[in-house]
Amino acid sequence: MPSRNVSLRLQGLREKDSGSYFCSVTVQDRQGNNRSHSSKTLELDVFVPPAPPSCHLLGVPRVGTNVTLSCQTPRSKPLALYQWVRPPPSTQVFYPPTLDAIRGTLRLKNLTTSMSGVYTCRASNSVGSAQCNMTLEVITGPGAAVVAGAVVGALVGLGLLAALVLLCQRQGKALEEPANDIKEDAVAPRTLPWPKGSDTISKNGTLSSVTSSPALRPPQGPRRPVAVTPTPSPGRVPTSALSRKGAVPVMVPAQNQAGSLV
Repeated sequence: MPSRNVSLRLQGLREKDSGSYFCSVTVQDRQGNNRSHSSKTLELDVFVPPAPPSCHLLGVPRVGTNVTLSCQTPRSKPLALYQWVRPPPSTQVFYPPTLDAIRGTLRLKNLTTSMSGVYTCRASNSVGSAQCNMTLEVITGPGAAVVAGAVVGALVGLGLLAALVLLCQRQGKALEEPANDIKEDAVAPRTLPWPKGSDTISKNGTLSSVTSSPALRPPQGPRRPVAVTPTPSPGRVPTSALSRKGAVPVMVPAQNQAGSLV
């Protein structure tokens, strides 16, 4: 009975080669009739070593604070486990609960300057390993609370200064407004009434009639003699000469010796 080798050889395996493989064998006699038949399925799972991980720092490395070192590999089959160490000369190995071997995190609390240095994260599985390094530098500057307090204090100071300037401007305007206000209850000055019987002037500018009001009458009593000094009259100018010079004749009422108009 003839026999044949039906083995399948895979070289240069890759992750995508993982899967199910089916093998079927049929035995025939000399006449070509099938005498027996068998089959089998094989599952192939290709392992992948961890790819180089990336290290990150979460938090501000200041004295007295807490930080977290993170390490993650983008590819690993099966899943990789992580280990953080400090290489020589400051050799140190970390364990749970400080170390999370599944998530790849290392939590450092209450930092001191002696904790500064190089930290190495190693990701490994059953077929390989890879690692990354991180340098931690613990600083001793002012804390975040001090910086935040200084910023808040500066903002409050600026706000108070702006409020003071605004208040001064409002007070200045308040002092100027009363001087410009018009009092509604102020009484207008009274106009002296024209006395009845006062002199009336006609439209043509000549005195038509005069009626003395009681307020303008001279006090009653014996009249004192008034000395009248004759005033020499100037020379008479002809009317034709005045007309040529543009003069306008005006009628002047005559007066008697007592000073009354006629």
